[in-house]
Amino acid sequence: MMTPLFLLRCLQIGLSLKDLDLLTVGMVNDIFVENMNDECEYAAVATQEDYDAF
Repeated sequence: MMTPLFLLRCLQIGLSLKDLDLLTVGMVNDIFVENMNDECEYAAVATQEDYDAF
Protein backbone atom coordinates (compact mmCIF):
# COMPACT_ATOMS: atom_id res chain seq x y z
CA MET A 1 0.00 0.00 0.00
CA MET A 2 1.33 3.38 -0.95
CA THR A 3 1.56 6.21 1.58
CA PRO A 4 -1.08 8.44 -0.10
CA LEU A 5 -3.58 5.56 -0.17
CA PHE A 6 -2.84 4.75 3.48
CA LEU A 7 -3.41 8.37 4.50
CA LEU A 8 -6.63 8.48 2.47
CA ARG A 9 -7.91 5.40 4.32
CA CYS A 10 -7.02 7.05 7.63
CA LEU A 11 -9.01 10.14 6.69
CA GLN A 12 -11.97 8.03 5.54
CA ILE A 13 -12.27 6.39 8.97
CA GLY A 14 -11.57 9.60 10.86
CA LEU A 15 -8.10 8.92 12.24
CA SER A 16 -5.77 11.80 13.03
CA LEU A 17 -1.99 11.82 12.81
CA LYS A 18 -1.90 11.63 16.60
CA ASP A 19 -4.01 8.44 16.47
CA LEU A 20 -1.44 6.86 14.16
CA ASP A 21 1.15 6.97 16.96
CA LEU A 22 -0.92 4.29 18.72
CA LEU A 23 -1.83 2.10 15.74
CA THR A 24 0.02 -0.17 13.34
CA VAL A 25 -0.62 -0.31 9.60
CA GLY A 26 -2.37 -3.64 10.11
CA MET A 27 -4.66 -2.20 12.77
CA VAL A 28 -5.63 0.67 10.47
CA ASN A 29 -6.39 -1.81 7.67
CA ASP A 30 -8.53 -3.91 10.03
CA ILE A 31 -10.46 -0.83 11.17
CA PHE A 32 -11.06 0.19 7.56
CA VAL A 33 -12.31 -3.28 6.58
CA GLU A 34 -14.64 -3.45 9.59
CA ASN A 35 -15.93 0.01 8.76
CA MET A 36 -16.79 -1.14 5.23
CA ASN A 37 -18.47 -4.28 6.64
CA ASP A 38 -20.77 -2.12 8.77
CA GLU A 39 -22.32 -0.69 5.60
CA CYS A 40 -22.86 -4.11 4.03
CA GLU A 41 -26.41 -5.46 3.72
CA TYR A 42 -26.71 -9.16 4.52
CA ALA A 43 -29.46 -11.35 3.06
CA ALA A 44 -29.90 -13.21 6.37
CA VAL A 45 -28.61 -12.56 9.86
CA ALA A 46 -28.17 -15.46 12.27
CA THR A 47 -30.41 -15.57 15.33
CA GLN A 48 -29.69 -17.13 18.71
CA GLU A 49 -31.63 -20.21 17.63
CA ASP A 50 -29.34 -20.58 14.63
CA TYR A 51 -26.28 -20.49 16.90
CA ASP A 52 -27.85 -22.98 19.30
CA ALA A 53 -28.62 -25.37 16.43
CA PHE A 54 -25.06 -25.08 15.15
